[in-house]
Amino acid sequence: MTEGQSRNRIDELKELIHYHDHRYYVLADPVIADFEYDQLIKELEKLEAAFPQFVTPDSPTQRVGRDLTKDFGSIKHQFPMLSLANTYDESELSDFDRRVKDILSPNEDVQYIVEFKIDGVSISLRYENGALVTAATRGDGETGEDVTANIRTIKSIPLVVTQKALTALHLHSFEVRGEIFMETGDFEKLNADRLSRGEKTFANPRNFSAGTIKLQDPSIVATRPLKIFTYYLLGHNLPFSSHEENLKALGTMGFRVNPLSRKCVSIEEVIAVCKEFEAMRETLPYEIDGAVIKVNKLEQQRELGSIAKSPRWATAFKFKAKQASTVLEKITWQVGRTGAITPVAELRPVFLAGSTISRATLHNFDEIVRKDIREGDTVLIEKGGDVIPKVVAVVLEARPVDSGKTLPPERCPVCGEPASQDPEEAALYCQNASCPEQIKGKLVHFASRGAMDIEGLGESLVDQFVEKGFLKTFSDIYALKEHHDELIQLDRFGRKSIDNLLTAIEESKKQPFAKVLFALGIRYVGAGAAKKLAEHFADMDELMNAREEEIMAVHEIGESISKSIRSFFDDQKNRELIQQLKTFGLNFTRGERAVIKENFFLGKTFVLTGSMQALSRDDAAAKIAGLGGKTSSSVSKKTDYVIAGENAGSKLKKAQELNVRVLSEEEFINYLEESAGE
Repeated sequence: MTEGQSRNRIDELKELIHYHDHRYYVLADPVIADFEYDQLIKELEKLEAAFPQFVTPDSPTQRVGRDLTKDFGSIKHQFPMLSLANTYDESELSDFDRRVKDILSPNEDVQYIVEFKIDGVSISLRYENGALVTAATRGDGETGEDVTANIRTIKSIPLVVTQKALTALHLHSFEVRGEIFMETGDFEKLNADRLSRGEKTFANPRNFSAGTIKLQDPSIVATRPLKIFTYYLLGHNLPFSSHEENLKALGTMGFRVNPLSRKCVSIEEVIAVCKEFEAMRETLPYEIDGAVIKVNKLEQQRELGSIAKSPRWATAFKFKAKQASTVLEKITWQVGRTGAITPVAELRPVFLAGSTISRATLHNFDEIVRKDIREGDTVLIEKGGDVIPKVVAVVLEARPVDSGKTLPPERCPVCGEPASQDPEEAALYCQNASCPEQIKGKLVHFASRGAMDIEGLGESLVDQFVEKGFLKTFSDIYALKEHHDELIQLDRFGRKSIDNLLTAIEESKKQPFAKVLFALGIRYVGAGAAKKLAEHFADMDELMNAREEEIMAVHEIGESISKSIRSFFDDQKNRELIQQLKTFGLNFTRGERAVIKENFFLGKTFVLTGSMQALSRDDAAAKIAGLGGKTSSSVSKKTDYVIAGENAGSKLKKAQELNVRVLSEEEFINYLEESAGE
């Protein structure tokens, strides 16, 4: 075969294999046997090996990359990935319909498209000239993580759209939104295979799908049966007038679209379809947790716009959580990193919403008393948000006659120290800071991805290192290199794995101040609060020495957080710990701020209230801080301005009482633009 003939045959094979992928993975209607398909792949591989100059990114042989990905980069969405507001009953759907019609012109015809709300992972696919170029997770709605290499392995996602389809639809570059998921049958088979090999099973299809698209090795992703349903097409100057047309266009281009979506001409019809979808739930081969209702006409969608991070033209109708009954065989108590002693229901295993449940949370002892939960009871369980199993009720008529009331533990179940209860909280606490379970929990949190991101230092390794005496506190992590020779002697470890761990520990020293602060595990200080504190205070010393009132002055930092921070740093042991971590080179400073020029916001204090149209309150606060202003959670005489969005409440009233000047969102945006230009 000549070079020209080989090139033609390669192009022919690529088109043929793409066609058969579409027939099999999208239409579920294959027209050739697996053997014949494999022969086409082998022929293409052989020709591409002989003529590598003809290998292109859209070739079926290039779906699975060979490079490992340690860090997933960021991709800014061309169009924000908005999250949906939830509705839970008919009246809330009617309210949604009323709000839509109040904004649109009187007597305007409104139609809706109702689709399944697939319980999966949202993804954004960007195509240029018909070829897939990037795939990104939702992230914060503005920026997502780049998972292109892994998404390319999913065969129901086209690597390229035919020029014929693009020409017919007058499209070139566009984005496609969809939901990655795994069918329940595939998930159960995968778990059964893992169980037969003595491996840990996965909790549910959604978590498994989310974890899979973040794996470092695309070749592993390729072995897992992920699928997609696409549900939205975006682009500049799209030639369509309705969402219904968009869905048809996606199908024409070869994307997998759920065929069960329905067009409705009234909210009464929408409600009927939602009920119908909920009744179908148990018969479907995949998990759904609700229905999505979208205004059909795209012009109406544009007119309705969005509020904060949710569109006004769409809503989600959430189905009732699935329930099952089983026997609560035992109540055990576990200790978390904060010392909270939490009750757990040990259940007779029961299958519910895609997974087998053997444990469920009981929240706290007050919850046990309120529901009168006892060992031996038959209980109803459900998955909160279809994720976390919880006990919702006791079947009293099935209660054993000899059952006794559940009593709280008097001592920590791990270290045996007395348990106590904070009068302002429902939880019991172990006050022993040296309790092994607290130590393990704190270390796991410290090393977690959202904190210091020490790859390899997970729960099992922390357990082993604590039991061997290598780890007692955070600073011990950075001293592990002193035990190198001892570590490589441990079971299932060798020089390479320990060297990789020690490298990851050294790399973690580059984490920014906000991540380090979050890693310390100060009670109530989550990732968001840590970021706000790190932006406000120049370094750890400034925060350690700040008064409660100064901490509370930070936007959205309340009394509970400020008291907790003050209590943490008033403990001399924690101050010594910070000094030890400083000597190891961790980052306890935010770095130098740029000099801010004189502008309207500099040195002033603002209070945000109500809902904003153009940007979220967090974004508004960030812009104010960037221009040298401060935001506060409460209105006082020291407040310079209150910025009032839609539905502003008591803070607006307080501002009027104190004669504090109120800015509308439009005035605020104007000041932002003026200040940014100064």
